Amino acid sequence: MTKLIKSLRNFVIIFGSFSFASVASVYQLPAGNSKLIGEKVTYLVEQGDYFQALSEYHNVGFLALIAANPNVDPFLPTKGTLLEIPKQMLLPYAERKGIVINLAELRLYYFPPNEPLVYVFPVGIGRQGLTTPRVISYIGDKRKNPTWTPPQEMRERYKEEHGKEMAKVIPAGPDNPFGKYALRLASSEYLIHGTNKRMGIGLRASSGCIRMYAEDIEWLYHNIKVGTQVRIVEQPIKMSYEPDGQKLIEIHKPLSDEENIGKNFFTEAVAQFIQHDDQQSQIIKQRLEKPSGLVESLPLR
Repeated sequence: MTKLIKSLRNFVIIFGSFSFASVASVYQLPAGNSKLIGEKVTYLVEQGDYFQALSEYHNVGFLALIAANPNVDPFLPTKGTLLEIPKQMLLPYAERKGIVINLAELRLYYFPPNEPLVYVFPVGIGRQGLTTPRVISYIGDKRKNPTWTPPQEMRERYKEEHGKEMAKVIPAGPDNPFGKYALRLASSEYLIHGTNKRMGIGLRASSGCIRMYAEDIEWLYHNIKVGTQVRIVEQPIKMSYEPDGQKLIEIHKPLSDEENIGKNFFTEAVAQFIQHDDQQSQIIKQRLEKPSGLVESLPLR
């Protein structure tokens, strides 16, 4: 299995420039207590490149690519610019089982049973005011070619904006925002689904559901079972003591202040991790103000 995955990844590296189709990122689970997966990846901008196409090709989120390269125009990057591609990361603090979604980093992790692997996908989540819930749940249902029933609030807004009624049920097809595949969380209204708008991946753009590229949700649909555990968390600060002695951090932008009123992400666990070191504390606070989403090593005392 491992040899097959390595061969597939080599094929993508060699021939991937001919297509911008999304391809799952597959990593070996780290040994021992390590949380570090992936390697540092850079890309030299060519004429005509733009971030949306590059994010699809590298299978990373659009906002993640912007955060990693804050001084680069995402629509007209200059030819010859060296971009940081966020393909190295720390695993979230969660049981390595089933699906784990970290809202802060807009990523979905899938840990297949009985395999030392993790599959990582960029996702879109709920926009402000239509928050994706933080829950421990499970896949309650799998649907191919799902229909969509727009909520009453959306139908009313559509009538106000367009002067006509919106259909009560949208059948499968190009106008269906769920795409071709959907996975329901328990018996709730929340889904992990495809999309007919590829720009929504790696953004906060949905009505609360989890969006994935068409190729990614199709793979997930065919490779997970009903009953698979799903854990949705918000962890903007990820940390790891690595076996080689490094102290690694990876910091993402928390969700809106409105949704996190009174919530302090600089927790006692963070303070203990840096051993209350003032220099390291300042670094983390600075990164929270302008997070890059890249893994970095804290200076050792």
